[in-house]
Amino acid sequence: MTRFKLSLMMLLQYMMYAVWWVPLAAYLTNLEVSSFEKSLILSSMAIGCLVSPVVGMFADRFFAGQKVLAVLNGINAVMLFLAATTNNPDILFICLLIAMLGYMPSWSLTSSIAMYHLPSEQFPKVRVFGSIGWVVSGIFSIVFIKLLHIDFDGTHIPFYCGAGVSIVAVITNLFLPNTPPLAKKQKVSVIDAFGLRTMELMRDRNFALFIIFSFLSMIPFAMYFSFFSEFLLNINTKYISVTMNWGVLAEMGFLLLVPVAIKKFGLRKVMILGLVALVVRYLSFYTGGAIHQSWMYYVGILVHGLIFGFFYVGGQIYIDKKAPAELRSQAQGFIFLVTFGAGLLIGTFICSEIINTYKNEAGYNWNAIWGIVTLSSIALLLLFILFFKNNDKILQKA
Repeated sequence: MTRFKLSLMMLLQYMMYAVWWVPLAAYLTNLEVSSFEKSLILSSMAIGCLVSPVVGMFADRFFAGQKVLAVLNGINAVMLFLAATTNNPDILFICLLIAMLGYMPSWSLTSSIAMYHLPSEQFPKVRVFGSIGWVVSGIFSIVFIKLLHIDFDGTHIPFYCGAGVSIVAVITNLFLPNTPPLAKKQKVSVIDAFGLRTMELMRDRNFALFIIFSFLSMIPFAMYFSFFSEFLLNINTKYISVTMNWGVLAEMGFLLLVPVAIKKFGLRKVMILGLVALVVRYLSFYTGGAIHQSWMYYVGILVHGLIFGFFYVGGQIYIDKKAPAELRSQAQGFIFLVTFGAGLLIGTFICSEIINTYKNEAGYNWNAIWGIVTLSSIALLLLFILFFKNNDKILQKA
């Protein structure tokens, strides 16, 4: 029953987000917002990640994790509903910013809740239901377009759907197994509030390099995560959400392979494979455009799960093993701060500038865009292999 509740938690948590985030760039393009406004709104997620360590501290010290999660999802539901009622970019940004301040900390919090009740090696078997929720969110698109004959992708309707799923999640969160604060008796400090006590682990050279590479990886990652729906809109794709969700469908299989791969190859090689997949993604996008073979775009979409599962979920497992028990919630929050916070924030603006540079009245030069991101991914892979050493038992074969 505990595993069922944790799996349902993951399913709803990622469904409520995917249903509106996946087509967001396409929606902003249809609203004809400026390049800066688009970057700002798409960065609301990254800004939300910046408070993840603070929420981790609250979960560690003051409140049961499942109660914190219910409150966060309630905030998200209200703000998504309000976001659906406006097409003013400034108001939309404020609504989504507050929504993300409530939602983004839930990614690290749900990981901490799951890992509290399960061995970390079993975490991917629960986390896979987050991927299922992401894929299932595509049903909303099919229902509205096929059955109701109403445009979905690129409209405000996904916000209403996200709000509805959030309300269901609030109710189910209250029935999760109790996750008490592990550091209840410890004093509060500014360092703890921002999760900076995790910085003590940076004395370990390998850990410090892992944090740096995790940050840098988000720059090429942002091109797909934040702007791929804009690319699909530009090439006249009808089912944007469904098309992108093929990658998350494949992710389910890759997540289940994570424990097996770690046992056979070790964490370091698993994370390297994740970065190899990042190169494959952008190389397939570039090649598909250069030789006019659109089927190659699906190669880049389908390896999404390999990238996310092997590098980012593998990284979460690495963090969980390196951090002491009383810091695990903060450590999980810290890695989200570094990646989906600071990394994605900077990556979104950099990728926006790249797109803007190669966009003119005639349209987009996607070949140049994908070429630049491919080269940066190759550089990242080579540097990771060269500097991230296999000198820690955690990284080696089981």
